[in-house]
Amino acid sequence: MLQVAPSKTDTERLLLVSPELADILSSIIRRLRGSGGAVPLVTSYDVHERVWNPPMPLLFQRNIGTEQRAFTPTALRKLLINALATTGLTDAGGEPLVFSPHDFRRIFVTDAIMNGLPPHIAQVLCGHKSLDTTMGYKAIYPAETIETHRAFIARRRATRPSDEYRTPTEEEWDAFLAHFEKRKVSIGTCARAFSSPCVHEHACVRCSLLRPDPAQRGRLEEIRDNLVARIAEAEREGWLGEVEGLKVSLAGAEDKLAQIDRQSQKATISLGMPKTRSGDLE
Repeated sequence: MLQVAPSKTDTERLLLVSPELADILSSIIRRLRGSGGAVPLVTSYDVHERVWNPPMPLLFQRNIGTEQRAFTPTALRKLLINALATTGLTDAGGEPLVFSPHDFRRIFVTDAIMNGLPPHIAQVLCGHKSLDTTMGYKAIYPAETIETHRAFIARRRATRPSDEYRTPTEEEWDAFLAHFEKRKVSIGTCARAFSSPCVHEHACVRCSLLRPDPAQRGRLEEIRDNLVARIAEAEREGWLGEVEGLKVSLAGAEDKLAQIDRQSQKATISLGMPKTRSGDLE
């Protein structure tokens, strides 16, 4: 475990250290230890708070003359830039790579989550208060998106009945095609899903899934006028139960007519080709 001194969040946190990193840290500590076997205490300047921190056994320190001094953030950036320049690595545009120390924090989060570390555990390791901050560090690549989606589909298929992925029989295929042939009705097209029952018992004028055909507007108007006449007759005869059902059908017919009107308003109007006058050609 590696204990990190209070950072910008003013909290201490413990980080998991791999054996390889532990070996590197041990080498740094052995190099820094003085005659007493302890890491020298050095002061460092906090560029954000603009104050000098109390003496601490910092790992990133060096000997300058007769005293130990902490590496400044600027010095660390210069060392990193020089190391990258030596490698000759370039980005996709052919420009030399430029990293900041904080970029390695983002690389760590991306690599850890891509290799199976739960995001909420990465949040604790980074000391973030919000999981959204941690996920903001996580880079998402196109290949990762494709592979993750394929793995998701494979998991879903593994949990579903295998019968759903078999080859349909001739009878099942004919029934499937017949469903779409029966979707055409006198006043439009039924959008009901395959193998689902008709909730309105084929009273299409009431159904929200009916897509009315503008060419059948006259037929819908006849249905509406007939419903108005039947409602008047039912009210006159005192058939109150009949009145209630007819009014539902009337509301459905009027809604279908309104749908046709909205479709006609969105239709493209052809203006034709402009005609030129004889004087325009002179």
